[in-house]
Amino acid sequence: MISEGCEQCAKGGKMVLFVYGYCDQRDCFYCPLGENRKNVTQMYANERPIEDDADVIEEAKRMSALGTSITGGEPQEVLDRTCHYLELLKDEFGEDHHTHLYTGIPGGRENMRRLSEAGLDEIRFHPPLEQWGDLHGTEWEDILYIAREEGLTPAFEIPGIRAEEEFLEFLDEGAADFCNINEFEMSDGNYRRMQEEGFELKEDHMSAVEGSHDILEKMGDHEKVYFCTSVFKDAAQHRSRLKRMARNIRRPFDDVTDDGTLVYGKAWTSEARLETLGVPEEYYIVKSEHVELAWWLLEEMVEEGDVEKGEIVEQYPTYDGTVVERTPLSNGADAGRATADD
Repeated sequence: MISEGCEQCAKGGKMVLFVYGYCDQRDCFYCPLGENRKNVTQMYANERPIEDDADVIEEAKRMSALGTSITGGEPQEVLDRTCHYLELLKDEFGEDHHTHLYTGIPGGRENMRRLSEAGLDEIRFHPPLEQWGDLHGTEWEDILYIAREEGLTPAFEIPGIRAEEEFLEFLDEGAADFCNINEFEMSDGNYRRMQEEGFELKEDHMSAVEGSHDILEKMGDHEKVYFCTSVFKDAAQHRSRLKRMARNIRRPFDDVTDDGTLVYGKAWTSEARLETLGVPEEYYIVKSEHVELAWWLLEEMVEEGDVEKGEIVEQYPTYDGTVVERTPLSNGADAGRATADD
């Protein structure tokens, strides 16, 4: 059975709270952070920049979050901030709002105590790659037992760089509850350095690294080892989160796609014109320079010549509302198809 944090993540129910972009312990060549997140103090909840507590709560409600994963950078570098938001989330949503945190430093007993008292449920350690295989007898072994003594569920979360049986030993000894292995990936933030280290993309894949699945030959059979593929993250976790958002924020005339995007029509016409045509008010909303309405209704109106032109818009239900695609509509002309980059 996978951890509660992973179960919620698979349902798209985990809000990602990015608390700090700095990580002073080491400069990992495989760090996936993009330039907008690396070495910044700005917080984000999913895609939303955070300016105050209300932003965090609003974003959690936007997706009906079941829990929150806290990440960075290094969340323990800003422990006061991290604990504040743990307390905020537990106070607002109750003890059932499951929280887990990713960290690349042991932290020590005082940190574990403070995190536990603030409401953290699960802590996932990522030891430095150069120490893999030599963790016994170090602070990394000690912190697993300390975290448990302080009321946390200790675990490992590592990238699928190479198989390392010492992680299995920690599981068998009862020091760690589970070990998550993330499929090794190349991103905009690490692509150049990954290539310099000799890693290449898997053929016909956008992000997965060639050979990352090989780690499963030595570690994959253990009942407490979970391998999280890049496809699963995109197709299940991310899409499910988008669907949760879309269901919450959709207007009566918005269509929600299987990918969790919203589809609606956009026309440069007046409310008076729509009233003349007898369009019910629940099928449209007036903006400053255009109206937004049911896409199928707009398509019909353009075909009938009631409206000269418009477009069908598909966009993410996220805070930034990124447009995925625009399809122009005009009566008597080939509508064609356009992406958001056109």
